[in-house]
Amino acid sequence: ALRFSGKMAVLASEEEDAPVGMPIDETSSLYSASSKEIIIEEGQKYVAVFDPLDGSSNVDANIPTGTIFGIYEEPDGCEIAADGVVDSEEMRDCLAATLQEGNKLVVAGYCLYSAATSFVLSFGGKTCQGFTLDESVGEFVLTQPNMQVPPRGKPIYSINEANRWQWEDELRDYITAIQKGEGETGKQYTARYLGSMVGDIHRTLLYGGIFGYPGDVKNPNGKLRLLYEAAPIAFIMEAAGGLALSNGDRILDIAPDVVHQRVPCFFGSAEDVLEMRSYYK
Repeated sequence: ALRFSGKMAVLASEEEDAPVGMPIDETSSLYSASSKEIIIEEGQKYVAVFDPLDGSSNVDANIPTGTIFGIYEEPDGCEIAADGVVDSEEMRDCLAATLQEGNKLVVAGYCLYSAATSFVLSFGGKTCQGFTLDESVGEFVLTQPNMQVPPRGKPIYSINEANRWQWEDELRDYITAIQKGEGETGKQYTARYLGSMVGDIHRTLLYGGIFGYPGDVKNPNGKLRLLYEAAPIAFIMEAAGGLALSNGDRILDIAPDVVHQRVPCFFGSAEDVLEMRSYYK
């Protein structure tokens, strides 16, 4: 669908098992070990990166899933010869078009497929809009204008606690403190974890709190991919007044080295995220 929009120059998808209409150079440093690669279209303006079905492992259990996307302007350098044959140098240029920091996003958004179909979109700045699909007319209706994350949300944390004993000590101390009601608010926090990022992020946008997928002993960089998941969600979260950090750094400032790079992530209410980071001082 994006290819036939006539607007896209390069598409990068987490779920794309094979590229469309181009050879694969397995020796390129811009490739991951996976066969999930990049689609190139000649002569258009925008670069799209997306996870078409976040939480896909939950589909058979009927747990909410979603789509995450980000759109960049194409930088100079991605030019394909008139014969349509993509050589290795052109391939490197076009792959590099996807390797942009999140702060260069033009627009980002997600769709949540659950009891209702929600569509959240931001063009940056400090605005984030929420839409809901009206199935009777087949249109998305603006239902949550100017979404804002509360500075200090409801006492909710969202994290996979199965990895607790592989976390850094500082993170384990923070989670233990808010579980016991010994954090800054003095309130005992409640755990809410779907295992589907879009669902957990949508709840965090609405109610606040903190969601994270940290690194651990087994996966030092976590499991969330910078391009398709972390950067677009960080773009939305910051537009709604929240914070999005990776090891204390702003996710939107991280320059990706490879297409499928993973980063540890925390998103949510600014005061909750900063409280978590205070344990690292």
